[in-house]
Amino acid sequence: MSAGVLRIGTRASALALWQANRVADLIRAQPGAPAVELVHIRTEGDVRTDIPLWAAGGRAFFTKEIDRAQLEGQVDIAVHSLKDLSTLIAAGLELAAVLEREDPRDALLSRHGASLAQLPRAARVGTSSLRRRAFLLRARPDLTLLELRGNVPTRLEKLAQGKYDAIVLATAGLKRLDLAAQIAAHIEPAVMPPAVSQGAIGVCTRAGDENALQWLRALEHAATRIAVTAERALLRRIEGGCQVPLGALALLDGRQLRLNASVCALDGTTAIDCEDQALLVADVTQAPMQVAADLGVRVAEQLLARGAADIIIRQRTPGGAELP
Repeated sequence: MSAGVLRIGTRASALALWQANRVADLIRAQPGAPAVELVHIRTEGDVRTDIPLWAAGGRAFFTKEIDRAQLEGQVDIAVHSLKDLSTLIAAGLELAAVLEREDPRDALLSRHGASLAQLPRAARVGTSSLRRRAFLLRARPDLTLLELRGNVPTRLEKLAQGKYDAIVLATAGLKRLDLAAQIAAHIEPAVMPPAVSQGAIGVCTRAGDENALQWLRALEHAATRIAVTAERALLRRIEGGCQVPLGALALLDGRQLRLNASVCALDGTTAIDCEDQALLVADVTQAPMQVAADLGVRVAEQLLARGAADIIIRQRTPGGAELP
């Protein structure tokens, strides 16, 4: 932190700026808070709009330039859509806070307000996510799937221009940008399980940077952190550094943590589903985060044992993060 100013590194898209400003406002609201300024950083994901997300090399497509800025001291904290953040945080950085999760579901936006079931046969649906493509074909094998890149407003404009009959975006991003009215229908997790950590915002700092950490502790939402810890542990065990058509959602009900996950072949013909749960107890030998992580690994092992490994081997492709 330089001269009493806390610098927040962020991408410059409308959604990224909403998230960064949300964090800035929460920091400013604390007694004695420092001045806060946003630093816009262009990432490879912002520059390389000529390739599908699934063809990008590595999951730091939207984060590595921001990581570098943090490590070099150009910014003090970074705000990310947590689903963009690798399950292996860059050395020297830590995930300091996870904000309360917004609706994790995917949303269908269509030209005439049709739901997924109501779309005409062979309807053109835009998405650049392997997960969404796989689960769309699982539900509607007749659909024509087309690549879709760009920020949220750009994607909406392409839909309005008639380039697609429908597109799929994250409900959370649409709500944050006051665009929820454009949602034709939510796609329930039973049909399309969301991306790991979808709807959650993560804030990173340099490891042990108390000047920044002291302002982030109040932003932590314990229930969300527990849920995404389970999901990210699952992904870390399954993924192996490449994007996988995997959806997962953990829900905390009291002390009961339930995790549902599914791996789906890209053509939608084969899917492996798994559900398990764990009880969070007030026992120092079973810290909640460790219980959550253990649950994630256990569900991953069950998926692999049921045949998910074969799907992953057939479908494995270099991958990147998903946009909303």
